[in-house]
Amino acid sequence: MSRTEYYNELKELARSIRSEFGLITPRVMRSDLRRIYRDREIKIDLWPQKFRTLRGAYFNDENGATVMLAKGLPEDPMVFTMAHELKHHLRDAGISVSYCDPSNEREPIEIGAEVFAAELIYPENDFARDMVERNIGFGKCHPADLVRLKRETRTTLSYSGLAKRAQFLGFSNSGALIGVKWKKLEEEIYGVPFYKQFRVRRFGSASR
Repeated sequence: MSRTEYYNELKELARSIRSEFGLITPRVMRSDLRRIYRDREIKIDLWPQKFRTLRGAYFNDENGATVMLAKGLPEDPMVFTMAHELKHHLRDAGISVSYCDPSNEREPIEIGAEVFAAELIYPENDFARDMVERNIGFGKCHPADLVRLKRETRTTLSYSGLAKRAQFLGFSNSGALIGVKWKKLEEEIYGVPFYKQFRVRRFGSASR
């Protein structure tokens, strides 16, 4: 099987999981992944320690399947990591342990987990349809377009994930979405979130 066939098979698997569990929008939450985990008998172990690069790990031994997750992850990376580790459970039955870490991110098994996770959260066909509906043509996507797309769809796929998707499908030119300060751009378009305004008003210079 070629890599392309392997990745396409994983996309199909992700879509089948979406269908099985009634995931119909690009806003997949950790509660959705917990529901899938319960059905597939995967235990979750939240680790309070702060790891420099490790987001999650999958273990399958005599005690069954367990996914270790860094406890403090925000919603988007937590959902993606849970989806990433789900792929290992569904597709990589022969492994006993797998780490979600930059040291192995170029290995096909890990790239496949990233492909699966992105498709589980926001399928390519749905993404392409949403781009076309917003009159964003091939090679015409700008960073602000993805900020608006994320806000309007409320997707939990991260900005980096959306940028990779836009480039892979040809909606942006190579390099056009690299190095973007997404949160800063989001605030320029939609304003500073209330919690940040409140923090500044309450703590002032003491928080700087």
